[in-house]
Amino acid sequence: MARVLITGSSDGLGLMAGQWLAEHGHEVVLHARNASRADETRRKLPAATAVLTGDFASLAEVHTLAEQANALGAFDAVIHNAAIEYREKKRSLTVDGFEHVFAINTLAPYLLTALMLKPKRLVYLSSELHRRGRTTLDDLNWERRAWNGTAAYSDTKLHDTLLAFAVARRWPGVLSNSVEPGWVATKMGGPNASGDLSQGPVTQAWLAVSDDPTAQVTGRHWFHQKERKPLAAANDAGLQDRLLEQCAAMTGVELAAS
Repeated sequence: MARVLITGSSDGLGLMAGQWLAEHGHEVVLHARNASRADETRRKLPAATAVLTGDFASLAEVHTLAEQANALGAFDAVIHNAAIEYREKKRSLTVDGFEHVFAINTLAPYLLTALMLKPKRLVYLSSELHRRGRTTLDDLNWERRAWNGTAAYSDTKLHDTLLAFAVARRWPGVLSNSVEPGWVATKMGGPNASGDLSQGPVTQAWLAVSDDPTAQVTGRHWFHQKERKPLAAANDAGLQDRLLEQCAAMTGVELAAS
């Protein structure tokens, strides 16, 4: 039995992954944005051991979330599922002055990874849209560009893939991978999504716990339990390091070396 933390698991693919893991006999710790949503989440999945809280739009709350997680000890796996969607109509800022999509989808998983005790496995939710992401890594906070919600989301999903591969390279004792769950009809994906919803949570859960040698790899990108080539730039170690450097400068926390 593995103990797995899933961020952003009050609904959608995060909750579905939690249900899959619980049904397969694993210990699941969920995460919600606030206490009210945590209460709802407990009702949705009573089998969950705990529901941690923390708003990814606040760096201080990510610190608090990491403290809650570390108080439980090191996890076997962490699935970084939490994200905000691509349909934001205008640029908005968090309490820390960072663009909202970038803060939640990029800075928060970076910071939580850096602050938590190292798990045995890490899984980062990417998207097929990561292939449209901007590889220059300039203007991450959207201060100079005209706002485009889809582009902002695509950028962050490339960041998540870069983060997964950077961690795989820096922490050889941790299995770190990224996953495309497909365009599925969750609240984020919308009702017109054409992907197989039943397969949406499976790959990330499988990577988190499986004893299958196929799943015990690192620095790979996945779709429906099969390896898929990511955007070629995602494998650029220099690009990975530049993202880590910028995230460290913005959060004040460096990702530890191996």
